[in-house]
Amino acid sequence: MNLKKCLFFGCILYIILSIVFPELIISSWMALILGIIFAIILGNPYDGKTSNITSNLLKISVVGIGFGYPVSSVAELSFYEFSYVLVFIILTFFTGYVLGKFTNVERKTADLINSGTAICGASAIAAISSTIRANEKQISISLGTVFILSVSGLIIYPLIGDYLSLSERQFGLWAGLTVHDTASAIGAAQDFGANSLKIATIIKLAKVLFIIPIVFIGSVLYKNNNNKFTFPYFIVFFLFAMILNSILPNYTGFEFIKEVGKKGLQVSLFLIGANLSIKNLKSIGIKPLIHGLVLWCFLSTISLITIMYFSY
Repeated sequence: MNLKKCLFFGCILYIILSIVFPELIISSWMALILGIIFAIILGNPYDGKTSNITSNLLKISVVGIGFGYPVSSVAELSFYEFSYVLVFIILTFFTGYVLGKFTNVERKTADLINSGTAICGASAIAAISSTIRANEKQISISLGTVFILSVSGLIIYPLIGDYLSLSERQFGLWAGLTVHDTASAIGAAQDFGANSLKIATIIKLAKVLFIIPIVFIGSVLYKNNNNKFTFPYFIVFFLFAMILNSILPNYTGFEFIKEVGKKGLQVSLFLIGANLSIKNLKSIGIKPLIHGLVLWCFLSTISLITIMYFSY
């Protein structure tokens, strides 16, 4: 094994060992930045070969985090907070449709970006794309756009939250609503506080459930009789983990599983950062990126103002 591979696995080992050695300080955004720096300076020794591992590890990690919460925690969302989810999704698709016309982004690409912004990033894009019969280029452009914005949210959201002195509940609600991918939303919330992580995770869970009606609407709009789609089944296991926590509330092992899940999330973010390349950035194109950026900034601002004045 050459030096590059040794350093690559050394970074992963460092993240894993931090679960038992607290002095090995590492956060979600630090894991991501570490991966990006590694890719730029040394180059990823497994470039393009870890996507399946990363995807599966993300899902397993989210399920692991689910063991830390009882299913009753879903009921902790107030009516107003759940209404935020519904209003946010409707507003995203409406604004995205108007913006797509203005920026002249190809319709299916715009719809995929809108779906990724409204619900849960890559998982939503994967589900919707099979319904509207998007091609590989449209899918890759949408995924690239959402990935860049999601990563940006992971890094800048905690800074904004600290600057505005948001409560953990406010930040968790904001991150869960407006950070695209589940991993980045949970990662940002994890760095902000335990209650923030809890709220963001539950908000993301609530949003993911809207994939089903969105897929149905997509099949009607595109007059597609093929109703097969890729549902993020890891959410089912996430719910099962929460149910087990409710059934066995005194079992202390669930907290350890949750911590392992959080470290798995950090390893995933390192791998994502290590796969970032100039080539991937160039393939996105400027119009879809502008579409996704303007949509995200508008919704993030509106959501933040609403949460600051009408939440606690």
